[in-house]
Amino acid sequence: MREFHFEIMVEFYFKILPYLTITITYVFFSLLFGFLLGALTAYFRLSKNPVLKAISGAYITVMRCVPSIVFLFLVYYGLPGLMRTHFGIDMNDVDAIVYVIITFSIMLGAYTSEIMRSAYLSVDHGQFEAAVLVGMDSLTAFRRIIFPQALHAAIPNVGNIIIFMLKEGALAYIIGLQDVLGRGYYLNSLKANAYSMETYLALTLIYWPLTLLLEKAFRELEKRHSIAFLIQKKSSGKEVKA
Repeated sequence: MREFHFEIMVEFYFKILPYLTITITYVFFSLLFGFLLGALTAYFRLSKNPVLKAISGAYITVMRCVPSIVFLFLVYYGLPGLMRTHFGIDMNDVDAIVYVIITFSIMLGAYTSEIMRSAYLSVDHGQFEAAVLVGMDSLTAFRRIIFPQALHAAIPNVGNIIIFMLKEGALAYIIGLQDVLGRGYYLNSLKANAYSMETYLALTLIYWPLTLLLEKAFRELEKRHSIAFLIQKKSSGKEVKA
């Protein structure tokens, strides 16, 4: 068995670490656009319009059935041809990170829409009706009664989807993006791929603490919001009764 080189792992670790900014960049924008698309899709799913419900339902089904790596290739190879053929737009100089953001924004839109929809449906909407009946306008009733409870229900799943995106986004290296994983593979290739174990351990020491940090942050957020949620629920109940 080949000898393990600790110094190579340390060298790779510190050379890979700066590329974490690229990983964080596409994770952030994918989540941002994904949640916006998810909110729109959830609205369509909750709509009484059968056409909107059918379109949103089909979109969610397709995204659930297509593996991330397959969809990434479809966007990376298919989108430039589509834009050139139908709109005359040349995307050959577009950076790989753009394709990654597009891919995961569309995929996350499907997942986050279900998180939002289920969180919204988990709230007893009799509270909303009661608030409106005592004189509260619809927007205020939603903001002060429905939204805090839906957010409380959604927080654990939001944390899971962020961690999922952090790990699933590692697939970006297959289209040439120099993120954390891509840089690790590149550094190992410079040494004739002789230090795979050192590379993977260096990557583990980057992804693992970051994932643990996110888990801890969301546990703390859930705990804090639980206290605020109980206070808000109690005060809202008094306002409605008044």
